[in-house]
Order: sequence, then structure tokens, then C-alpha cells
Amino acid sequence: MKQRALVVTDGLLDDTHAKTCHALLRGSERFEVAAVIDQVHAGKDASEVVPYVTPGTGVFADFASALENVSGKPDCLLIGIATTGGVLPSHLREVVLEAINAGLDIVNGLHETVGDDPIIGAAAEKAGVTVHDIRKPKPFEKLHFWESRIFEVECPIIAVLGIDCAVGKRTTAKMLTEAVKERGLNSNMIYTGQTGWMLGYPYGFIFDSTPNDFVCGEMEHAIVTCWQETKPDVIFLEGQSALRNPSGPCGSEYLMSANAKGVILQHPVGREHYIGTECPLVSVSSEIDLIRMYGAETLAVTLNSTLVSDEETESTAKTLIEELAIPVGDPFGDIDPIVDAVLKYHSSFVTTGVKG
Repeated sequence: MKQRALVVTDGLLDDTHAKTCHALLRGSERFEVAAVIDQVHAGKDASEVVPYVTPGTGVFADFASALENVSGKPDCLLIGIATTGGVLPSHLREVVLEAINAGLDIVNGLHETVGDDPIIGAAAEKAGVTVHDIRKPKPFEKLHFWESRIFEVECPIIAVLGIDCAVGKRTTAKMLTEAVKERGLNSNMIYTGQTGWMLGYPYGFIFDSTPNDFVCGEMEHAIVTCWQETKPDVIFLEGQSALRNPSGPCGSEYLMSANAKGVILQHPVGREHYIGTECPLVSVSSEIDLIRMYGAETLAVTLNSTLVSDEETESTAKTLIEELAIPVGDPFGDIDPIVDAVLKYHSSFVTTGVKG
């Protein structure tokens, strides 16, 4: 049964820093968003602020008004934003304490483990509620080294990578997982971030809270366990960061240790620099060349069009299709050509029996 959550976005509901909230609003197997707490957009329906969201979720200015106006008591307060350094803003501590005193659990995906705060921890213990710090590292004894068991997996493993951070990799991976199921194949997604866990996916790990020595092993363990328990026809991997993002490069683990020989590459149309830097983004074709050097094939390019008009998105798609000769498009607009590419890859995999 889903938990009903009040999700706090601290004035950032229309910003990529609230992408955790955006994902939950678009559907989760673990949480139902009862209301959003956002002082800037209070009085609106969340669907007026966040695209591709079903109407019916109210936005309120503060915790008290949200709690007063939702039907029934929510189960938890969920921190729905990402912050620089993963720190809980000091003014949100009062909101957390309000929720605890009202008897709500706390679900926190930030790096800062708020349950370890002496005041918050003591308040939670007194109120008999739980603080779930999703990014709290696993105990050492529960971590896995890479053991080459990835080669036991007998289905295509497709990584959804991005040209940069915050381009919609998880959303596209989720959409593809669902769309492939609708086409009759058993597909599953491996989550690698806190939001993927919040969406309710059973297989995965939190990449950026895992010690580097164990990242490849944890990824392998999640994929192999998924394969053993569900025997999917296709496994999608949620990407993190980007192969050449200078502030935190990531991706070779997917292509080497996870044996992902197929890639869906997400490109943010209109973005000129790696997020938070002055370093220019590489071209799509250059990134595909690098992926090919790792021994993987880019099956399609998906476009994040939040910064540009529909016309510019369509123009970019047309140009890239002519240049790359693979499917290109906005998955929210028409995901079918992307799914067709995945099904073609699956068919080829089954025919050849190639495992990498």
C-alpha cells in the first residue's frame, strides 16, 4: 500500500532542483503525493507548474496549511528537492520538526542524514516516528564487490545515459520500461538514485552514497538479482551524471562493469555548458563516438526539451536523425520510435545470443 506524502519543494517546484518531486507527481509505486509545500506556487495545482502531471494535487504555502487541507492524515513528509552539497536548508529543519510533532515520518533523499541530527533524532524518538535517510550508506558487510557474475545475465542490458546531469535519464528509463511492457516484453529498471527508490523499483542501489570500491559490485548485484528473480527480456539502467561531466564523470561503470552493450542517450536541447560549470557540452555525435569506444551501441537519442520551443526540438531531432541515422525524439512527444529501436535490439540479441 502506498504511503501518502506531503512533499516539500521550498519554492523550487518549477525548477530541476525539484526533480524528485516531479518524478513522484508523475507516478510512484511507493508514495502518493497528497500535497506539495511550496511558498512560491501556493494556491496552484501542481499540474499547472510541472508538465505531464495529472491534475488534482494542491500546492500550499506551509506545512500547517497543507496538513489542514488534505483529506486524512498523511503518512510522511518527503524532502522533494536536491540541494548544492546535499544539505538540508536550515529553515527546513523547522518544517521537519513540525512534521515530526504532527506524527509524520520523514523521508529524506539528501546527502545530509537528518536523522543523525541530535534535535531531530530526539524529536523523532519522542514522537515515535521514523526518519528514513535514503542516502545513508549501507553497512560495510552488506556491500558487494564485482565478481564477473554480470555475464550470467542472458538478456539485453541497456543503459540510459545522458550528455549531462539533470537531463531526465531516470524519467526516460521509467517511460521506456513501461512502454516496452506495453509492447509485450518483460522489462525492469535498475535504479541508481534516491528517487528511483522512492518510485518503488525493487532492484538497485544509491550510486553516490556507495564507496567507490563497491559501486561496480553493487550495480552488478542489483542486475544479477533482478535477472535471477524476474527473468526480464530487457533490463534498463538508470544513468547518473555523464561520461564527461567534469564535476563528477560517470558512465564507464555501466558500459564495462554492468556490460551494457546498448545505450539510449539523453540530450538537453539548448544547454550549452555542463550544469554548474563554464565547460562547454560536447556534441551528441562526439559522445556517441566515445560510447562506441567502450564497445557499446547507441540505439537512439532522446531529447529533453524543457529549455526550448517545440519547433526547436523538432528541428534538432530532424538534424540529428540526418546526421546519426538512428531514432531521435522527445519521449514525451512520441516514444514509439525509441521503443522500436529497443525491440529491434532485443530481437537481434535473441537471434545472436550475444552477451557481451
